[in-house]
Amino acid sequence: MQSLESDQRANRLLACLEPATRAAVAPRLEHVPLVLRQNLYEEDGPMTDVWFPAAGVLSMLAATSAAQTRIEVATIGPDGMLGVPLLLGGRRSPGVVFAQVEGHGWRMGADDFLDAVRNYADFAGVMQRYACALLVQVSQGTACNRAHDVAQRCARWLLQTHDRVAGDTLELTQEFLAEMLGERRATVNQAATALQQRGLIRYSRGRITVTDRPGLEAAACGCYRFIRDQTAQLLPLPPASHSDGA
Repeated sequence: MQSLESDQRANRLLACLEPATRAAVAPRLEHVPLVLRQNLYEEDGPMTDVWFPAAGVLSMLAATSAAQTRIEVATIGPDGMLGVPLLLGGRRSPGVVFAQVEGHGWRMGADDFLDAVRNYADFAGVMQRYACALLVQVSQGTACNRAHDVAQRCARWLLQTHDRVAGDTLELTQEFLAEMLGERRATVNQAATALQQRGLIRYSRGRITVTDRPGLEAAACGCYRFIRDQTAQLLPLPPASHSDGA
């Protein structure tokens, strides 16, 4: 059975903490489910908590000029946390964030989070480096949406989600994928069909299965690799130690 300590280390940021720091903040972490389509933040709503996913994927959405239309600007999985604006003095969410893929994780009150930032240097350092990684994802994703075609962006999005889930199958409809990419369903359907015809994915009844990961990486634009590599540089995982094990 997985220990509480090893489950916390399923989140990359918590895993990057010194064992003593992780033990100190552990009482402030509440284990919670991430329910499919659950809104964790509302646009301009208060950020009363932060989340550290251990499994599942969160989507950050930004409003566009079209009424009632939003586009995904970042994804957060076990590699990150939700609540970065708190580090910069913000208390209200700039956009909607919801659970794209169900899972579970750790919730911490905003005041407890800020207290940990003030009192534990390595906690503050890890969170600040993740803020840099998230900024890279948002800024590079924005450039990607302007510069690259739908098939490349579709491949990038599938890879980013695939990185954050267990297994090769993603539960999603083409309508949902179109919403995340900010494109019409017919346009995304053409892109997904092209990827399927190349043998890179298999699509059936609201499920997309990655069947050729290297081929899908080759089909994506360089933005995917840039974001991945920048995150790895900013947040290298420490080697496991006997004292830190399950």
